[in-house]
Amino acid sequence: METNILLENGTNELEVLEFTLAGNSYGINVAKIREIITYQPVTPVPNAHPSIEGIFMPRDKMITAIDLRNCLQRGESEPEGLFIITNFNGLDIAFHVDTVVGIHRVSWTEIIKPDSTVSNSEEGVSTGIIKKNNKLIIILDFEKIVTDINPETGLKVQEIEEMGERSRNDTPILIAEDSALLNKLIVESLNKAGYVNLTHTENGQQAWDLLCEWRDTGVIEKKVQCIITDIEMPQMDGHRLTKLVKEDDILKAIPVIIFSSLINTEMRRKGEQLGADAQLTKPEIGNLVRTIDNVLGIQGD
Repeated sequence: METNILLENGTNELEVLEFTLAGNSYGINVAKIREIITYQPVTPVPNAHPSIEGIFMPRDKMITAIDLRNCLQRGESEPEGLFIITNFNGLDIAFHVDTVVGIHRVSWTEIIKPDSTVSNSEEGVSTGIIKKNNKLIIILDFEKIVTDINPETGLKVQEIEEMGERSRNDTPILIAEDSALLNKLIVESLNKAGYVNLTHTENGQQAWDLLCEWRDTGVIEKKVQCIITDIEMPQMDGHRLTKLVKEDDILKAIPVIIFSSLINTEMRRKGEQLGADAQLTKPEIGNLVRTIDNVLGIQGD
């Protein structure tokens, strides 16, 4: 099953694939999916994390298979069902699921942020919940699931340490990132890199509201000279935010850097069409700092 579903740029919509595990409904952004295949036997890896079923090689490419049921503490999967083969953060990973229900096109405004009773903001594996046909579909945080299994795939904060001592910089930067953990890590990393004048928001809508307020009160240059945005965010995604900024006569001069796990060929093309000044995949925090230096015309130390 190929998933070549195309969305127009900047419409604030996404396609969510609904699948089941142990009778419950879950969702994944279709933009993360390469293909869906029938389960096939895998080769176990010695001393691997308990959630890793093993490895296999469809089309001469080695892929790690993750037992999603195990990740969600629902026991272990039987040797049947489907593999959802994904690509994000530059990794190809297969997630073992029971069944696939179908695809829903939804607006980011329809996605409910889980509250603290469902998901601790930094520890939970749900990024949002959507209601379809009187059923709740939990959208899983696949980046966090993979990072929990192998922390080496997460934000490479050691890259900042390797940059050494850098001079303090007061250039105002606006960050839009819905993950509480990533927001914290990005802010800490940029602080270490010398960028100390940061405003961070939880989604594109919050960022856009601030930009409009600063624009309308004539303080935009004092408040923001660079925008860093994720793509996947509730209320308003990063592509919609980029489109709104670049279509505004006053705001369009502000550099927009898309920093997302979803940067692949198609997403890069979308970002370019919307006017993004740079696009980087999530683990590359060192490259993010160098890119900020570059768009602001600052010589890194």
